[in-house]
Amino acid sequence: MRICVIHDYADVFRTTRAAERLKDHELVVHTDAYTETARVVKQVGGCEAVVLTQQRVPFSRKVIEQLPSLRFVCQTGPNASHLDVAACTDHGIVVSIGHHSKDALERGRFSNAAELAWALILASRRHLPYEVERLKQGFWQSTVGSRLFGRSLGIYAFGHIGGAVARVGRAFGMRVVCWGREGSIARARAEGFEIAATREAFFEDADVLSLHLPANGETRGIVTANDLGRMKQTALLVNTSRASIITDGALAAALEAGRPGFAALDVYEEEPVLGANHPLLRLSNAVCTPHLGYAEGSAYENMYATAADQLIAFAHGRPIDVMNPEVLAQ
Repeated sequence: MRICVIHDYADVFRTTRAAERLKDHELVVHTDAYTETARVVKQVGGCEAVVLTQQRVPFSRKVIEQLPSLRFVCQTGPNASHLDVAACTDHGIVVSIGHHSKDALERGRFSNAAELAWALILASRRHLPYEVERLKQGFWQSTVGSRLFGRSLGIYAFGHIGGAVARVGRAFGMRVVCWGREGSIARARAEGFEIAATREAFFEDADVLSLHLPANGETRGIVTANDLGRMKQTALLVNTSRASIITDGALAAALEAGRPGFAALDVYEEEPVLGANHPLLRLSNAVCTPHLGYAEGSAYENMYATAADQLIAFAHGRPIDVMNPEVLAQ
């Protein structure tokens, strides 16, 4: 079977045990970052199976219709919002999807995003990217940082990741205040965390505010320009979740206006971000990373191990983790 792995930016797949397990198949790996769907068609053309790493590229009906050889899509991770599953079914393509098991949760699979959130918080509060570059240029200390002890940490959505970030904040001696839906608030309260009196107070009082909402139709633009405008001029907004949860264009405008005073971001409306023309990349009060939240060695190893299981099962005529089981009857 000819298998294509696309958008493997760091060329990780070939270094994992998954690649060794697939040695009896023809494996083609593409590492370039791009957004043009024509490139997907060109790279996947002639392949029977494709591995999609997370949600790095839209896999639309237009793309699928131009891939007559494709018979299997291996989607790493449980989010398939970028993948037209109905189109796959119409064309007889089996889709197997990744999953987060209970054991994986207990082993801290979601800790990667939480750890990155704290890396961004600390880097921003102590101006680390700026000071590192200044030191390389021959300059000595030139900024004054802001400590976390005694400050207010806002957690928007107390799930696996938000909860992990909150617990570290508590360990740093911060006052942790939470907000979200009823279930989120109940989980935070059960662990003894404070709940904001109102949504307005949540944004107004936070020294650091970290977003951990999923991306869907209900959360798109849920953080508005008005919310951002309520934040302190000294406050830091952190987003390691999805860019779509903030009203499009609102964050860049808010940072330019000075409320909040700082942002630390790992996600963007359109990814990958290529070139330095993105408005957020031009701002000195924004620390930006290229969606590194889950980009950690053991996470990739586990993710691609599941992909190998699915590819081998499909090759043997016994597909597993099938998202569109109706296609099996075709």
